[in-house]
Amino acid sequence: MAEQRITFHDADIARELFGAQERNLKLVRERTGAEVNVRGTEVLVRGTEEAVAWAASALVQLYELYRSGYTWVVQEMEYALRALEKDPQADLSGLFRDEVFAVSPKKTISPKTLGQREYLQALRTNDLTFGIGPAGTGKTYLAVAMAVSFLLQRKVKRLILTRPAVEAGEKLGFLPGDMMEKVNPYLRPLYDALHDMLDFRKVREMLEGGVIEVAPLAFMRGRTLNDAVVILDEAQNTTPEQMKMFLTRMGFGSKAVVTGDVTQIDLPARTQSGLIQALKILQGVQGIGVVHFGDEDVIRHSLVGRIVQAYDRYNRELQTDSDQST
Repeated sequence: MAEQRITFHDADIARELFGAQERNLKLVRERTGAEVNVRGTEVLVRGTEEAVAWAASALVQLYELYRSGYTWVVQEMEYALRALEKDPQADLSGLFRDEVFAVSPKKTISPKTLGQREYLQALRTNDLTFGIGPAGTGKTYLAVAMAVSFLLQRKVKRLILTRPAVEAGEKLGFLPGDMMEKVNPYLRPLYDALHDMLDFRKVREMLEGGVIEVAPLAFMRGRTLNDAVVILDEAQNTTPEQMKMFLTRMGFGSKAVVTGDVTQIDLPARTQSGLIQALKILQGVQGIGVVHFGDEDVIRHSLVGRIVQAYDRYNRELQTDSDQST
């Protein structure tokens, strides 16, 4: 058994760090298995050497981060514990301060997990990046943030967001309106990301001026996209032909990002996913980055991560049963 005593000199920051009704300290106890006792602004951590080191590192690093002026986010303790679980030597200041895009002086977008940080590095350094993983890992959101940042810095002239309009139980033909109005519900998550980063009027002006374009994948055929960031979302629902068509749209001065979750394919049975095929074909090609996210990168409600894990276990059990029956 080991123990470590930590004294926090700023009482206000300490209270913020501990959370309402010591919510954050309860989370530290649950995740690390360490015993955490508080008296005023002093914390005593007891447990195995590994648990004490993990808990103390999270508490000390976050305290120093907040003391330096970093804005508090409710889920920060969860993110910090996940990052340190994956890499005990992780620098939380470097991780959380890796700013992508300043929405306003009080709101910035930055990576919250090591997987997200790796993803941002891939986006910066590669002309084509694949982001693969479950819902809630920030694949599309961070790609849009980086693209908007490039756009506002005039590194590119256009931002193009696209998705395959695949029917997942609902039929497009029964929706009202023309073709664009029918597919707009499929593109809504892309609009939501934009409106979270830019005010509504700015988004409308950019859409009307063609600086930002949100369109179904079918509208990309026959085009060459220069000086643009082009993002293909939900790429697991592309056919091999659609994926090849998209990847060959890149022009001079452009970056392309492909995001998808290979466990959520809505294509008809026996139709191969263009995303899965592309990952095999393009393996090892220079200038292409591939980042795989795990459930530890899920940054929605903590329950989402547990749901992803439960489905993964279920699918593994089904595969095991199938292998045994054959």
